[in-house]
Amino acid sequence: MDRPALLAASVTVVLWASAFVSIRASADHFGPGALALGRLATGSIALVCVLLVKRGGVPPRKAWPGIACSGVLWFGCYMVALNWGEQLVDAGTAAMVVNIGPMVIAVLGGWLLKEGFPALLLAGMAVSFVGAVVVGFSTSGGGSSSVLGVALCLLAAVAYGAGVVSQKPALRHATPMQVTTFGCLIGTVACLPFSGQLVSQVSAAPLSATLNVVYLGLFPTALAFSTWAYALSRTNAGRLGATTYAVPAVVVLISWVALKEVPGWVTLLGGVICLGGVTVSRLRPSRAPQTPPTAAPPIQDSVPSSSAEPTR
Repeated sequence: MDRPALLAASVTVVLWASAFVSIRASADHFGPGALALGRLATGSIALVCVLLVKRGGVPPRKAWPGIACSGVLWFGCYMVALNWGEQLVDAGTAAMVVNIGPMVIAVLGGWLLKEGFPALLLAGMAVSFVGAVVVGFSTSGGGSSSVLGVALCLLAAVAYGAGVVSQKPALRHATPMQVTTFGCLIGTVACLPFSGQLVSQVSAAPLSATLNVVYLGLFPTALAFSTWAYALSRTNAGRLGATTYAVPAVVVLISWVALKEVPGWVTLLGGVICLGGVTVSRLRPSRAPQTPPTAAPPIQDSVPSSSAEPTR
């Protein structure tokens, strides 16, 4: 991953981590579908305006299958399932189940996109998943879980992984801006059945909750998904997916600074393990030094030599 892609992925990780804090502040006033629709509609408006200013145009025909799949699965299904699942299970359980997503990306990317299964990538993801489990257990705090809530979080993880893998082929034919804009528009259309709920809840919600929805649409959606698509266009899906294991660690830091939620040492340990796994996943295997070929011995004449002259 080159430096521009790494910077773009870092922006995505920070903004997606901030989304968890913002969703928590809006969940009491908006239902899962209404929250997803408000976020996607805000993001779509911002992305369309940028696309028109930059004259990005419409993606070519070959890019549309990947854009449509990522729009329905990732922008639509993932957001609704995650919002709904987090209302039925505690935060720790949701974090542990949703963090299956990067593993889904690695498996589908290695299989469908022929990216292979690098040993360091798989090892780093395993370490990061352990860190996510530690963070999850430390933040569960006696919360409640349900079979439906776990199933919804699992659905969100699978939809996230499949959406990323379907987005990768589209980036071979369209720009990251086109893929993100039209994927977000398709996700918005998929969430339109929740429009009546959104209208009624906006009128009853406080201004701070509505501003949180606007923030979710502008930054963790419009900007973060754009930087993600840019990074994905410059690296493989499995390696980029592993970087999202840094999200739990960043969530802990943001909650510490913004919400004054002082994390325990177990939570901090889990965050460090997550970051350590991300570091391992980005390592390159060392190559054994190649020894130069040994020079062949000089070829000697096969003519026999004699010190005495033959008799005549």
